[in-house]
Amino acid sequence: MTQMEVAYRYAGPPTENAIRAVDSMREVYGIRRVSFNEKQQTVRVEYDASRFKEPVVANLLRRAGVDILERLALA
Repeated sequence: MTQMEVAYRYAGPPTENAIRAVDSMREVYGIRRVSFNEKQQTVRVEYDASRFKEPVVANLLRRAGVDILERLALA
């Protein structure tokens, strides 16, 4: 298992339906944790990189209803 973390900036606050959909993302094998920072409008996802690549994570968030603007560099 290769644990990775990625962060994205999103456009507006996620709807209740989007939050529920993101919650169900955790059931996808390889997604370990998803956390939102409403103040900074960012979402961080911890995932298993041996299962899939970062673009798949971004796609999962978009399909859940999160309006991703950009990927952020993690320090």
